[in-house]
Amino acid sequence: MWTQTILVVVMGLSLVTWPGPMYGQSQAPWFGTWRLNPGKSTANRDPRFKRVTSTIEPWESGLRVTYDMVGSRGGVTHLEWSGKLDGRDYPVQGVDYLLTNAYSPLDDRSYRIVIKVDGAVAATATAVISPDGKTLTTNTLEKNARGQDVRTVTVYDRQ
Repeated sequence: MWTQTILVVVMGLSLVTWPGPMYGQSQAPWFGTWRLNPGKSTANRDPRFKRVTSTIEPWESGLRVTYDMVGSRGGVTHLEWSGKLDGRDYPVQGVDYLLTNAYSPLDDRSYRIVIKVDGAVAATATAVISPDGKTLTTNTLEKNARGQDVRTVTVYDRQ
């Protein structure tokens, strides 16, 4: 459950990264480096990860998101996602199973992502960037092993 949760939370960050030209901007305010703020988040209460950082950058006709999660004992997990905001599933690289994300815009500052594991919906997330562009908040809904809804809030600060 925890591995899936951290991936869902981390992947949720990437859903707010569509390039700005879609909304008439010259560059998306989401490009850059973001760091998880565990003190403001309900997710990542597990001590296995002491730091989660994501870098979002333009890539071909879409974007690339890289994630580096540093474990409490020093191990690093590195994930990469490249894709577009077109509602199609795109694979995440760096996991031992088939993990995909499908992104859809809600408005100019928020997006929805459908996260699938081995083709089955594992979670949905909505992310919103603050008006000042300094904070990214992701709300994720998934099912736990008992089939109960689990909601988490993850807050990222611009670095």
